Amino acid sequence: MRGDRVSAVREAHPLLIFPCNGNGLEALDCLADRYHCIGFVDDTPSKQQAGAYGLRVFDRSALETSPEAKVLAIPGSPTSFRFRREIIAGLRIESRRFARAIHPSASIAPFATIGHNVLIMAGVVLTSNCVIGNHVVILPNTVIHHDAVIGDWSLIGSNVTIAGGASIGENCYIGSGSSIKNGVTLGAGAMLGLGSNLIGDLAAGATAVGNPARPIG
Repeated sequence: MRGDRVSAVREAHPLLIFPCNGNGLEALDCLADRYHCIGFVDDTPSKQQAGAYGLRVFDRSALETSPEAKVLAIPGSPTSFRFRREIIAGLRIESRRFARAIHPSASIAPFATIGHNVLIMAGVVLTSNCVIGNHVVILPNTVIHHDAVIGDWSLIGSNVTIAGGASIGENCYIGSGSSIKNGVTLGAGAMLGLGSNLIGDLAAGATAVGNPARPIG
């Protein structure tokens, strides 16, 4: 059995994860036997010196010196999510080189569509005809129902429910524990706070919180 496992790791595709952050750590659990992480890429010198989770942390030169490695670029937080497009573009990676990591326990409907550079964590459920764009991160135990659309560069928290036909624009952030009503639209760069219940459309760039969620600021 051990020999079989070693063989599987050797056959797995090498992978670099950018950056060395919480999403990167959780991504390690989603690789199964498809990828073998050879290290992180991060701009922080202290992380490069210390390493992380038993792996090396490289500077960006590793993207060029390890051209055979696929790349999973998953930056972003509640304070930086609107800049994910620029951050990822700054890596200068061709789309064909980006990875897609899906935890083995995720349930993916046959007619769901998933883009490149996507991370889908444990317990996620994607139902019929939902569309997940490029450069999307979906945290554990989130359910995305039929015909919902998640725009490129968006971050979806854990335990989120997105009902059928809802549309999430590009560069959005959906806080953990939130619910989005069927048919609702969020404009690009919108943010829904933790535990919120969105029952109406949210304008581009707006932030909403509460139950029902209302725009703030």
